[in-house]
Amino acid sequence: MIIGMGSDLCNIDRIENSLKKYGARFENRVFTQLELAKAAKRPMTKAATLAKRFAAKEAFSKAVGTGFRNNVFMRDIGVVNLPSGAPTLALTGGAKSRLDMMIAEGYEAFIHLTLTDDLPWAQAFVIIEARQKL
Repeated sequence: MIIGMGSDLCNIDRIENSLKKYGARFENRVFTQLELAKAAKRPMTKAATLAKRFAAKEAFSKAVGTGFRNNVFMRDIGVVNLPSGAPTLALTGGAKSRLDMMIAEGYEAFIHLTLTDDLPWAQAFVIIEARQKL
């Protein structure tokens, strides 16, 4: 059953401007080391790569109904790839705690994530599904 969904649209130029203005301070406040490493491998599209991840963090915060409050921080939400290559989220800290609170006993959470970009926009959709444990 679907227990949460969220979407976000992010302007890539806004992320590019934040990277230029705040540099590592912005990067380290918002993104995980894995996300930054992936973006570093894509110097021509670094801003777009990070903008999609920024949108994913926003979409997740909407899907759990908190926004960035109640100990849900951007750095606690990281975009990772499954062995198939499909993107999903790895959660720590308050983001993981919030999701855990939403899942009934005997169920487990599955996060579905899709990302896209088309300059100047990056977009993410998150669907959180609870599946009964077998």
